[in-house]
Amino acid sequence: MKTYRTLLLIIVILLSSFGLTQSSSLKNEPVPAFSKVTTYKGHRGGDVWEMQGRLKYLGYYKGRIDGVFGDQTYWALRNFQYRFGLRVDGILGPKTKLMLWKATKNWRPGASGTGSSRFSPNDIRLLQRTVYGEARGEPYIGQVAVAAVVLNRIDHSRFPNTVAGVIFQPGAFTAVDDGQIWLEPNSTSRKAALDAINGWDPSSGALYYFNPATATSKWIWSRPQIKRIGKHIFTR
Repeated sequence: MKTYRTLLLIIVILLSSFGLTQSSSLKNEPVPAFSKVTTYKGHRGGDVWEMQGRLKYLGYYKGRIDGVFGDQTYWALRNFQYRFGLRVDGILGPKTKLMLWKATKNWRPGASGTGSSRFSPNDIRLLQRTVYGEARGEPYIGQVAVAAVVLNRIDHSRFPNTVAGVIFQPGAFTAVDDGQIWLEPNSTSRKAALDAINGWDPSSGALYYFNPATATSKWIWSRPQIKRIGKHIFTR
């Protein structure tokens, strides 16, 4: 009997120790795309942007991606936690961050959600970088129009059918050629890309755009022009 109790005690200690190790490693392990900071309702900033984008991507969040952890974000997060068997507390902690990252990484079109459902988080981030590299300083509607041109190309048989394929097509975008594609986008560029993904196309179906003050290509001038927004002329 003594031996049995001793063995049982050892098993309990080992299990407890394993649990503590797992918990500790989870707290210290960085989750891709998120910081290590636990985020609560009322917070603002990068982790909130990331959370809202991923929740929207999965179909749980329907509001604006604005980096503000308000009521709508809070309830969307609780619904996500409930669906994935997490503690339903509306707090963006290590376990919820990890599950959000895994859920969006493994998600495939048709699973759930609309709007940004077509695109992975990496696609969205690349589009946001493109908007910033190509059109920062342009009016907001012009930034959305630049993002829309990328999306219009994806849907056109003349171009690659992925975000990366379109953006990295040789000679397609100045921001890729001069390296500005790797600059960190600001909140305006992020929002402009998301508005385009969610269906706004101020370019009216354009496949190209150019700045008439700097364009040297005779070919681009030959394209049928649709409209001018800011410094850019949008064409078919």
